[in-house]
Amino acid sequence: MREQLLQWLSGQNYPNSELVVNLVMITLIILTTLLLHALIHYGLFRVLINKLRASKLLFLNILAEHRLFINLALTIQGLLLVVQLRIWLPQNAWREGFIAVTHIWCLIFALFSVFSLLDTLQTYLFRRNLAQHFPVRGLVQTIKLLASIGIGILLISLILGQSPLILLSGLGAMTAVLMLVFKDPILGLVAGIQLSANRMLNVGDWLEMPKYGADGSVIDIGLTTVKVRNWDNTVTTLPTYALISDSFKNWRAMSESGGRRIKRAVYLDSSSVHFLSRSEIAHLQQSRLLNDYLDKRQQEIREFHQVNQIDHNSYLNGRHLTNLGTFRAYLLRYLENNRHIRQNMTLMVRQLDASEKGIPLEIYCFTNTVIWREYEGIQADIFDHIYAVAKEFNLRVYQAPSGYDMRKMGRDD
Repeated sequence: MREQLLQWLSGQNYPNSELVVNLVMITLIILTTLLLHALIHYGLFRVLINKLRASKLLFLNILAEHRLFINLALTIQGLLLVVQLRIWLPQNAWREGFIAVTHIWCLIFALFSVFSLLDTLQTYLFRRNLAQHFPVRGLVQTIKLLASIGIGILLISLILGQSPLILLSGLGAMTAVLMLVFKDPILGLVAGIQLSANRMLNVGDWLEMPKYGADGSVIDIGLTTVKVRNWDNTVTTLPTYALISDSFKNWRAMSESGGRRIKRAVYLDSSSVHFLSRSEIAHLQQSRLLNDYLDKRQQEIREFHQVNQIDHNSYLNGRHLTNLGTFRAYLLRYLENNRHIRQNMTLMVRQLDASEKGIPLEIYCFTNTVIWREYEGIQADIFDHIYAVAKEFNLRVYQAPSGYDMRKMGRDD
């Protein structure tokens, strides 16, 4: 077309025909580019985006949220512009300059297209809850970084007019510098792969890492950092590689088990421990949790005394029931009949070493919920009952003397 127009103007003896033809070609290129841009972005894309948003498929809805089609269209428009420049303009420095700028345009928007595609996949995986078992965000950031480096090398080679292989061969001498500059991303990438392969940490896990002040839910696993929302709603940011080099506690196994441990002791005054009298046994037998236990234990004690011919009138001889042992048996049966306690996990009431605070009686069991609020309520109800029922066994819960106790002693004197 350009040659025909140039021949016709030359035949008409038109002055500066070469310049006029070039201006006409440039005008056609601009008009064609603008028309194509308008048709794609203001015609085709409006209809396409509306269709995607109305779709019932989640992936298509997410495609409408990101600029993937726009960046792809701008990349294709750049390629078409290169074709037009090669066809309609003569080969000279100006044309080669326009083509170089257009190539840069294509590379930049091709990179943006890759970014948009990765963002689309990342959003889809998170919304489908498929990104909980591996650090998707870190992998996406790694691919973005590698893509940016690759496009950067191509851009530099395009501007310098050299082959990308020459630049890559020159990068070998800069390996040490690159390792220093990209130390955190490289360490983060390796750590992310190890975390994913070993399933050490997922988004949503309860992480505890006192060294960094992290104690809460993991909200983001990135290429170089991991963000933890603490229980006071502050956010702690720690390096990803620290999760490999340092130790941390992950409470995910507890959440998946469906049971959360109660491990707390009540301290009893050792001076309140004694053998049970007949009247105390009769009083405790009114409890449906202890009735069978007391009958069985008393029968065992009587048989033991008969076999060994022991005079059981003195507590110094033979076996006798104590209020502490009976209290421990009662608490065990109380927990076994508590609908909030899991019976298929470890359940016991044990006595620990006595200390200056008294005799510790520890409750060790698991609730049937891992929800924090419900767990604390169940634990509080259990110990409310323990503190209230201890006096039925004539046991005193240890408590250091308070100001009230001191004033009462002064009045008694």
